[in-house]
Amino acid sequence: MADTVKIATREAYGKALVELAGVKDNLVVLDADLAEATKTIMLKKAYPEKFVDCGIAESNMMSVAAGLATTGMTVFASTFAMFAAGRAFEQVRNSIAYPRLNVKIGATHAGISVGEDGASHQCCEDIALMRTIPGMTIINPADDVEARAAVFAAAEHDGPVYMRFGRLPVERIFDETYQFEIGKGVQLKEGTDVTLIATGLMVGEAIKAAQLLADEGISAAVVNMHTIKPIDRDIIVNAAKKTGAIVTAEEHNVIGGLGGAVSEVVTETVPVPVLKVGVEDVFGKSGPALELLKIFELTAEKIVAKAKAAISLK
Repeated sequence: MADTVKIATREAYGKALVELAGVKDNLVVLDADLAEATKTIMLKKAYPEKFVDCGIAESNMMSVAAGLATTGMTVFASTFAMFAAGRAFEQVRNSIAYPRLNVKIGATHAGISVGEDGASHQCCEDIALMRTIPGMTIINPADDVEARAAVFAAAEHDGPVYMRFGRLPVERIFDETYQFEIGKGVQLKEGTDVTLIATGLMVGEAIKAAQLLADEGISAAVVNMHTIKPIDRDIIVNAAKKTGAIVTAEEHNVIGGLGGAVSEVVTETVPVPVLKVGVEDVFGKSGPALELLKIFELTAEKIVAKAKAAISLK
């Protein structure tokens, strides 16, 4: 990892919007009465003329975003993941994705690490929902550096983008030399026995898991899959061929997320064992974020156990 700085990806999102507004005249940012939490408040303070609060009406906000996009604006629509992907699914599908409009959805507070907000707000189904929408690009950054890069890449991308940001501060993995590209996984570590493919805050846990495995004489490759759709098929196929076993790790339901996307590629190309670390198809619960990650076994130790199991299945 680059250093021990810990910053929430939602913080990086807010800062990146301010930067972007300074260079992009046709930018407009919408929020659903959660600007303090989503960090779009930074943009509102710096460029109030480029900010619209749509109130607690997420579905309507997506329709407004679609309308603005038809006028040539690049629109960022922000709210919690539960409301962006869940409550507003129909508007995202029919009003934004179907006509392939330039709306970028900034979905914050995703996953179990929302913490005390509890099961109603801990969205672990959003990647699965967005994956089903044709033409939707899904980005889940691992740290603040990648989150900033993702915002700028999304702004230049032609078509809808769903960006997933977290509330919990996470360790920085990348430095200022990092080059981000939509649809391209990042090989963080080479290995020969098993490949750990992770996304979001689980990338840091995968790196720790690889070190724990190395201490036991097991060589684990690590891949950061920041873009879940379109997924980097080549890096998955190469991993399957080289190591013969894969473990995926995500702060999301094990159904329909990164693990499902990787499994689809593997079964069609190079069938090898694929085991998943994620939320085991259950709802979350209220509690401190770090404690919840342990309770739901979203940890390096769980990745290690799954890696050993995957290797045994070769």
